[in-house]
Parts: sequence; structure tokens; C-alpha cells
Amino acid sequence: MKINGNEIRPGNVIQHKGGLWAAVKVQHVKPGKGGAFAQVELKNLIDNTKLNERFRSAETVEKIRLEQHDYQFLYETDGMLTFMDTETYEQIELSTEFVGERAAFLQDGMEVTVESHEGRPLGISLPDQVVLEVVDTEPVVKGQTAASSNKPAKMDNGVRVMVPPFISIGDKIVVETNEIIYLRRAD
Repeated sequence: MKINGNEIRPGNVIQHKGGLWAAVKVQHVKPGKGGAFAQVELKNLIDNTKLNERFRSAETVEKIRLEQHDYQFLYETDGMLTFMDTETYEQIELSTEFVGERAAFLQDGMEVTVESHEGRPLGISLPDQVVLEVVDTEPVVKGQTAASSNKPAKMDNGVRVMVPPFISIGDKIVVETNEIIYLRRAD
């Protein structure tokens, strides 16, 4: 689908210079002299390189629509993560590097969304929040301070998160997977 250069929005995936690029930031500029343009920061979906490009409103670009499929996480073996399509029960394997540091949040049976283009996986979306158990943290010291000074805690998946002083070992907490921050105690 062709769109004008000034219609590019953050999150759009476009075909540009023979590759697939995601628009990270878009700034519309109207200089005093000359025509308006969109200054777009692009990120290559295949090799993660970045590029700043100007698109005039008269230019057209090819907007790509990514296919989204729901998968269920099954297991990890030798740095490869195995997922099962929830509709066709076909299995795919993705490397741990493809998922990145958020791979630690994957739990058995977790539902994820894999974005792909022409059968090639380009991105993965995990749930925004997961429940984890605290396995190591400093004990609470009564009367330490009235200010909200957080302390480090190690979760059952090995990730370290800053938590409030009242959290102790064995507590289950809700962690935000994008920012890797403590949200609240789990019910």
C-alpha cells in the first residue's frame, strides 16, 4: 500500500532502499523557505541499523503490513526458544538473541504474538506484565526511613528488579516486562 511521505507515523513499517524499516520517531518540519517534509528516524528490522531520512509530501513509500500470529511458548533448548502456533499447532524456533533480554520473562504456556513478513519473523510481543516470585532481597529494617527508598531483589527467573522495602523473600510481585520495573504485589 503506497502512502505519502508526510503520512508516516511512528510504528509504521515501510519498504525503503531495499529493506524493511520501522519508523521510530517522526517530526514534521515546515521551514520558512521550501516545502514541508517529515524527518523520520528509521530502524532496520533485519539488522537493527538506524537511519535518518527526509520524506517530502510528494514522495510515496510502500507501507508494509506485518502478519501477526499468536504462539504459545513451549520450552528452551540450547539457546533456541520453541513456540507453537495456537491455530495450526505448527512449531517454530527462534534464537534467544532474537527475543533479547525479555526472554527471561517467558514462562511455560505463555501466549506471545510474533510479527512476520513473508514468513520471516521480525518481532515478538510478550505480555506487558508477568507475576514473579522474589527469591533474594535484603530484609526489612524497621524505622530505616520514611522516604520511599527501593531495594534490589532477585526474581525466580534471575532478573533483578528494584522493589519497595516491604517486599520480602517468597512474595509474588507483578513486573512490567517492557521497562522491567516493579508494579505491585500479586493477588
